[in-house]
Amino acid sequence: MSSSDATETVRGWIESAERIVALTGAGISTDSGIPDFRGPQGVWTKNPSAEKLSTLQHYLADPEVRRTSWKLRVASPAWTARPNSGHLALVALEKRGNLHALVTQNIDGLHLRAGNSPERVYEVHGNVHRAMCLDCDWRGEMKDVLARVRAGEADPPCAECGGILKSDTISFGQTLIPEVIEGAMRSAQEADLLLAIGTTLQVYPVAGAVPIAKDAGARIVIMNAQPTAMDELADVVLTMSIGEALPFICGS
Repeated sequence: MSSSDATETVRGWIESAERIVALTGAGISTDSGIPDFRGPQGVWTKNPSAEKLSTLQHYLADPEVRRTSWKLRVASPAWTARPNSGHLALVALEKRGNLHALVTQNIDGLHLRAGNSPERVYEVHGNVHRAMCLDCDWRGEMKDVLARVRAGEADPPCAECGGILKSDTISFGQTLIPEVIEGAMRSAQEADLLLAIGTTLQVYPVAGAVPIAKDAGARIVIMNAQPTAMDELADVVLTMSIGEALPFICGS
């Protein structure tokens, strides 16, 4: 099947589907200036040691890791990033009434900023725009903590208890939020079409949404620049630009 035939086929599936679940990864946000992790130019591909900064054990034990993490947070492109045409295509899909759920591995908050309804979005790895305390479980706005970093606090402690602060995101070694995962997997089981967009489908349990949807009878469409771990489960694999192809197949 040619690329044009494949996109036309998927567009037809989307038009007839009633319960579409979109599963998104870092690839949908690269057009917004946020680099992915495992792609050819990914953060961890270019600098494997950077993955250490996302490991809770190292973050807790090493003040230097925390100081480096805060420097990177201040400089993150997430603060100036804007939703791109891929994000907006999924908003259009919701407005048409057939987006059942949006499960995202991304922490950039761009799906919510684009206009998808919070009740339909499962941010399985959290949201970088919020901060949390690992000791007293305080949560608040990240921008307020970053203001302290810019003012000279290299490793700002919690203002409530003096504990260790981090972004309200899931690090390696940190427990996922059960109700978020349960909701995401339940949505996958209810889907009649699952779109896996910009994800290598290597991180579990989220990647498990694909076989769950497949076993429940859903069609599977994988859209990613590189091969994924689950291409063999897909009814169609699309490797073209997400920012160009997704608006077309979503009819936006």
